[in-house]
Amino acid sequence: MDYDLKITGGTIVDGTGKPGYRGDVGIKDGKVVALGKAPGTARRTIDAKGKVVAPGFIDIHTHYDAQVIWDRMMSISPWHGVTTVVMGNCGFSVAPTRPEHRDLIMRTLENVEGMSVNALRAGLGEDWGFETFPEYLDAIERRGTAINVGAMIGHTALRMYVMGKDATEREATPDEVARMRALVGEALKAGAVGFATSKAVTHIGYAGKPVASRFANFDETREIARAISDAGTGMMQVTIGHGMSFEEFATVAEDNDCHVSWTALLAMRKGGLGMGDSRSQLEKSHALVERGAKVFPQVMCRPLNFEFQFRAPFIFESMPVFKPVSAETTLEGRKRIYSDPGWRTQFKEAIARAGIADGWSDAVISQHDPEPSLNERRLADVAAERGVDPSDLALDLALENELQTRFRVPVANRDEEELQTLLIDPITVLGLSDAGAHASQLCDACFSTYLLRYWVREKGVLSLEEGVRMLTTRPAEVFGIKDRGRLAIGVPADVVVFDADTVGDGKLERVYDLPAGEDRLISRASGIEAVVVNGVLIREHGQDMVDPDGPLPGKLLRHGPAHSSARQIQSSAA
Repeated sequence: MDYDLKITGGTIVDGTGKPGYRGDVGIKDGKVVALGKAPGTARRTIDAKGKVVAPGFIDIHTHYDAQVIWDRMMSISPWHGVTTVVMGNCGFSVAPTRPEHRDLIMRTLENVEGMSVNALRAGLGEDWGFETFPEYLDAIERRGTAINVGAMIGHTALRMYVMGKDATEREATPDEVARMRALVGEALKAGAVGFATSKAVTHIGYAGKPVASRFANFDETREIARAISDAGTGMMQVTIGHGMSFEEFATVAEDNDCHVSWTALLAMRKGGLGMGDSRSQLEKSHALVERGAKVFPQVMCRPLNFEFQFRAPFIFESMPVFKPVSAETTLEGRKRIYSDPGWRTQFKEAIARAGIADGWSDAVISQHDPEPSLNERRLADVAAERGVDPSDLALDLALENELQTRFRVPVANRDEEELQTLLIDPITVLGLSDAGAHASQLCDACFSTYLLRYWVREKGVLSLEEGVRMLTTRPAEVFGIKDRGRLAIGVPADVVVFDADTVGDGKLERVYDLPAGEDRLISRASGIEAVVVNGVLIREHGQDMVDPDGPLPGKLLRHGPAHSSARQIQSSAA
């Protein structure tokens, strides 16, 4: 046989933005060996006539760090054509972690990333099988994955490893900073994609305390990041906040001649995370690129909707009024706070002042089991009928249902015109799917099929070639992922075959398939005909084609330095 797999008759969109063309793809030994014309025979042939043949999609902003240990298929990302993910974003890796700090890390992830601690405990088990970051990478590689994985070392885990419980109490000493820099160097040498941190006010950890990275001053972060130039490889991902913003991004990029990608440039009327509106943030980002700094804002292509319960009120926890709620770890304690008239008055006042006020006015009661007739009704409409304040109604419904009632709130990206401006800007990059996090609250792991359905097919804002480029070469360039994101002779054969007329994301569904029977939201894909990873067909017609318990084709992507300059990347996006 000339090929292990041949994909015939499709429209090849190679990921570079060049016009698509009709042709075949020949794959052998995990690599593309023929493109355009592929004469000869194959063990397996996929007829792609009338379909698009593209590089596998890349998701640079996931939180699969824990899930990868129990879910080697890394669902649901490959359902939507994603063949490569990067995890460890926002500083929330699960390594390095000492055994005595495992529960604290899980509790932190429970609060800040909406992960069920029951699922984490059941999925990770008593013995995680790793402590250091190099051991974590080895564990992933040893277990195997269906798709390719790149991992960043996180600042919060790093601080806990070096400082213990003091990580959420104080700034680090010079000796502690030096140890953290050395550990990041060790991680980069072992193959970490980069170093990630967060100063976001929304990132509240266990018992209402800010996550550990928020206690770091910029001198600490800057010094740790110098490990990137020491190693000669890697990039940095940052979640924006006071003390870690535009000038700091540029300083890290210039210190280390590296890429810095920050999360997230969102369409919000009153600005994201207290950092100004999207127009001013975009202008500041352009100014950095103009001076040569390799700084790239992440944007998302979907409206950001959170479905939450007052038992875990993530979207409100940056508000000072919620500090006692976050500090109260018992259900009964939280119910007492929510029942207090004085606290309720403070809550209403905080809502009126906060950037979330616009979204709260359009909040929906998504699930109230005691009275199902309220499901999917606007909170404000029901409140008007009953002659009560919407905030009081929400709290009353929650209290009568043991805080199990769910509400859906549009948090950002509601203004489509503003979102379009961010999406098509030449310096931005698609990110913030948060796949693996906030599993019961949102599902944006379907961002790729949403982009192709909505912004390419329905709106026509992006051409097919441009949409594919944004899902492939663009994130690969920014995160320095070698040999992924394009179709070319000699590169690893990560391929997606899809129907441009039907590709899309399905309606969100709630399923109970996490460890310990915990729930999550999922979206099923349409129009994704085949997904190939390193030459192996892993999905076809919406079904897994590999045994989740058997050998899997995904690779741990160790290293992957970015050699492109900021100017080159900007030019390729224009």
